[in-house]
Amino acid sequence: MIPIYKLRDLSPAQILNRDIRQEADVSAAVDAVLADVRQNGDEALYRYTRQFDGAALDALEVTAEEIEAAWARLDEPFRQTLRQAAENIRAFHSRQVHQDFVLTDRPGVVMGQRYTPIARVGVCVPRSPEAFPSTILMNVIPARIAGVEEIVVVTPPDREGRISDEALAAAKIAGADRIFKIGGAQAVAALAYGTESVPAVDKIVGPGGIYVATAKRKVFGLVGIDMIAGPSEILVVADEYADAHCVAADLLSQAEHDVRACAVLVTTSESLARAVQQELEEQAAALPRRDIVEKALAGGGKILLAESLEEAVAAANRIAPEHLELCVQDPFALLPLVKNAGSVFLGGSAPEALGDYFAGPNHTLPTSGTARFSSPLGVDDFCKRSSFLYYSPQALADAAPRIAEFARREGLEAHARSVCARAKQAKEVQP
Repeated sequence: MIPIYKLRDLSPAQILNRDIRQEADVSAAVDAVLADVRQNGDEALYRYTRQFDGAALDALEVTAEEIEAAWARLDEPFRQTLRQAAENIRAFHSRQVHQDFVLTDRPGVVMGQRYTPIARVGVCVPRSPEAFPSTILMNVIPARIAGVEEIVVVTPPDREGRISDEALAAAKIAGADRIFKIGGAQAVAALAYGTESVPAVDKIVGPGGIYVATAKRKVFGLVGIDMIAGPSEILVVADEYADAHCVAADLLSQAEHDVRACAVLVTTSESLARAVQQELEEQAAALPRRDIVEKALAGGGKILLAESLEEAVAAANRIAPEHLELCVQDPFALLPLVKNAGSVFLGGSAPEALGDYFAGPNHTLPTSGTARFSSPLGVDDFCKRSSFLYYSPQALADAAPRIAEFARREGLEAHARSVCARAKQAKEVQP
C-alpha cells in the first residue's frame, strides 16, 4: 500500500525519486551504436531494427501508399478525434509565434530582432506498444507553425515492420514530411549524422527511454535537442473537496508509464489521503499494466499531509513537477502561487490526460525538476533569434570614443582600433 507521510518530514529529494544517473553500461552501449551508425549508415539501422524490434525491413522509410492505406483503414470517429486534437494544438501554439521588431528611435541607428525557423527537425516517437499519435501531433504541429522546412519522424516498427495506423494518420494530419521505421539510440544517431536514407537534421526533439535520452545528450552540440527527459511525474494538490476515486485515477495515469514514474498526492485532508490510498490499491489491481503500476507506486508513490494549501503549493514549487494538478475548490486562487511546474491542471474536471491528448497545450514537458528553469515544448523550440544593427557613418563617429574606451578598459586594443578606424574614415568622407 502506498505510504502516507507528513509533508514536513520529507525533503524534496525524498518526495520524488529523481535518480537519473546514467549507468556506465548504458553509456558504453550508446557510444557503440552512435559509432556504428555513423560508420555504417543504413546497414547498421537495418541490423539494429532486426535486433531490437524483431523486424526485417525492406525499406526504412514509410511510403505515401502506406500512409494513405493507414488513413483508409481508420474509422471515421477516430479520424475526427485526431482532427479535433490537431486543431486544438494548432490553435494554442499559434499564439506562441513571436513578432520581429525594428528600433529606429536614435538618429542614424537601426537595430532589431528577427526569428527564423530551423531548417530540418527530427522527431523521436517511442512505441509502447504502439507509436504514440499524440506525441506526433504535439511535436510536429509546433514545428510546422514555426515554419520548419522539413520535419522527419522516426519511430520503431512492430515485428511485422509496420507503424500503427493511428500514428501514420497523426503524421498525415500534423504535416510530417518523412517517416522512418527506426527507434532507439540508432534513430538519434541517424538523425544526427545522416545515412544513405535518413537526412541529417539540425535539431532532435521528442521523448524516449534511457537509451534515447543518453544518445540525445551525446549528440548535443552537433545538433540541437529539446531536453533530456526523465521518468514521468505527477503531483496532485488536493483539499477535502476532491474526489478520491478521480485523484487516484489521475495518479495511476502516470504510474502506468514506467516503473520509474513518480505519482504523489499532497493534501490537507487525512480522510482524503486514506480514501485515495485505498482507491489506488483497488484501481491498480484492475489495470492491464498492473505490474508496471505497482512497481511505480512502490518506488515513486507517496501521499503527503500538508497543514495548508499554501504549504502544499510551496512544496510543489520546490519540487517543480512535470504535471501539477490543483484538485481544490478554488484552483484559480492557488494558480498565482505556482512558480515551477511543467503544466498546471486546474480543478476536478481537468485530469492530466486531458493535456496528454486533446486540450491544446503541449505534453512534452520538463521533468526531473527542470521546470525550475525550462519550459514545455513549443514554437520557440523550432526557431532561432537573430539580432541586426546598422549605424550611419555619423552615428558611429559619435559613439566611437565611448566604444573605444570600453574596449580598452577590457584590455582589447584591436577592438578599440577597429571602431576608431571606421570613425576616422567616416570623418574623412564628410563634406
